[in-house]
Amino acid sequence: MSPKRVLVTGGAGFISSNLVRHLLTTTPYEVVSLDALTYAGNMDNLADVIGHERLSFVHGDIRDTDLVAEVVSDIDVIVNAAAESHVEKSIEEGGSEFVTTNVEGTQVLLDAIRRSPVERFILFSSSEAYGTALSIPMDEEHPLNPRSPYAATKAGADRLAYSYWTTYGLPIVIMRPFNNYGPYQHPEKVIPRFITHALHDEPLTVHGDGHASRDWVFVDDVAEAIEAAISADGSKVHGEVINLATGRDLSIEAIADLVLERLGKPQSLKVHTPERPGQVDRHIGSTDRAERLLGWRARTTFEDGLDRTIGWYDDNRAWWESPLRTESSVYSS
Repeated sequence: MSPKRVLVTGGAGFISSNLVRHLLTTTPYEVVSLDALTYAGNMDNLADVIGHERLSFVHGDIRDTDLVAEVVSDIDVIVNAAAESHVEKSIEEGGSEFVTTNVEGTQVLLDAIRRSPVERFILFSSSEAYGTALSIPMDEEHPLNPRSPYAATKAGADRLAYSYWTTYGLPIVIMRPFNNYGPYQHPEKVIPRFITHALHDEPLTVHGDGHASRDWVFVDDVAEAIEAAISADGSKVHGEVINLATGRDLSIEAIADLVLERLGKPQSLKVHTPERPGQVDRHIGSTDRAERLLGWRARTTFEDGLDRTIGWYDDNRAWWESPLRTESSVYSS
């Protein structure tokens, strides 16, 4: 029996490139990476696995109906991780590109699998769709109250995918990861921005008083969860929404302090600026459903994950000092 063929859309991005690497290392699956190679997707993210006998790369956009139909026709499992994900950009420039990629792109993929059925379609949604926590921990039944154009488009794709399960019976699984961090994350995001700024002795910008907190999940743990979702019994997971969380939150202020401490940098590098519009105050995710349906729990403590992440950015300066990844001047969480 031939190994599964897994399509990872946005496969040269942060989470997805780590997922591609994980699947090639720990499974027999053949992997197809589809990416438009916009600012967040970069072939450098896959440099160590390009040429792998079980990896194919397709340069293209999930909004391209004909291309998607061609690629999907020979696929067993789709992991849709392609997205515009920069919260600051969605606030400053509006939601147009976020709608077309995050919602319309998802719709193109969903319609493609109506014509060319697959075993499973896994959508990367986002905990940002929940908005600020109304209850702790946030389980999958928590209301969706997105607070930025980015979050609203992720909520839209999330509910669109769910509707294709209820309407057409498609094998949909919706994953809502909480805040990811780790190697290959674009320096526009808060943890790599803090690390890279500290390494250059530049200010670490904290919005407001820094009280906003998140549930931080190391990217390798998320890859393990996706592997579990690919192989799970369909009768258990199809039509389900599953949080990927740790059950612990840390504030932006605390993370800035930890980065400075780990790198031996002075607290004077930390500076405060006005609060960002639409800021989410607190996120802590429930881990119960992921453990029950996937047998998955995050294994990496934040302190260990942060040390590994700092080490990677320190050892890979050429990657993040590229002009393509040094344009953003404020963090995005």
